[in-house]
Amino acid sequence: MSEHVRGEPTLAEVKMNLSTPATPCVGTVVSTERCTASRKAAGYIRHVAIDVSGTPLAGNFASGQAFGVLTPGVDANGKPHKLRLYSIASPSRGEDGAGNVLATTVKRTIDEHDETHKLFLGVCSNYLCDLQVGDKVSLTGPSGKKFVLPADRGAHDYVFVATGTGIAPFRGMIMDLLASGVASRVALVMGSPYSTDLLYHQQFEQLAATNPNFVYRTAISRERGGSPPMYAHDRIIADRDVFTPMLESDRCLVYVCGIAGMELGVLQALSTVLKPEALHQFVKPQPGFEDAKGWDRKMLHRQLFVSRRVLMEVY
Repeated sequence: MSEHVRGEPTLAEVKMNLSTPATPCVGTVVSTERCTASRKAAGYIRHVAIDVSGTPLAGNFASGQAFGVLTPGVDANGKPHKLRLYSIASPSRGEDGAGNVLATTVKRTIDEHDETHKLFLGVCSNYLCDLQVGDKVSLTGPSGKKFVLPADRGAHDYVFVATGTGIAPFRGMIMDLLASGVASRVALVMGSPYSTDLLYHQQFEQLAATNPNFVYRTAISRERGGSPPMYAHDRIIADRDVFTPMLESDRCLVYVCGIAGMELGVLQALSTVLKPEALHQFVKPQPGFEDAKGWDRKMLHRQLFVSRRVLMEVY
């Protein structure tokens, strides 16, 4: 978006690439546990915490960044496995409060090949999920500087929208914000197919119960019975009494993380709950493209100019 937009953030400066694939550091797994709301969840997702004491990563990562994992062994062509990046799910002070333990949220990749019908297991995701306490793991990073909190955290309000393991960076960011004592309004929407798939659900419920400035909402898309099925962006519309006052403020930032395509739904939801003047502080369509029902992903940053008040990381 070429013109100045009110409330655009100056992101915090972060450290980058202190450990590289050529010079990785070695961490030690200190805990690994399932982080779904129920053992009946459709997928296997683990919260893996790694002690990086004495390495360049210690005390030098920030919520919203990522770290790299080097899986031992070689691929089918005899070459070392490619580096895989994982979002840091910890606050900047780490799981231990001293910046020595970082964690990530890992979903096992289990699929089958279309032609052979043979079982396919994601190499790095299953490696991480298989690790036991005390195991060593080669790491790189930290990586990423465009999906972090602002330098002045208290100058903004925050709407976080996540699906699946896209919750990982928001866990750390929300813990950072609430621990810092800022008066900012903070809202999280977590989208899942089923309530059993919600990640860190009890933790977010507890944070909402003990922090009046934090709102936690879920959106369940496939479950029958109870509330009507909805996607994450639908929750913004359904609870517009909560979200619209936040979004109308010049202070508000929107962070989106999860499966590719969800970002369009969030922008369309903003167009539903906001009048044009407020909407254009987040996304401004070119003349002739004002009808949000006709928007598609190819239009992003072309016919739809997204401001820096919307931070997106989808995969």
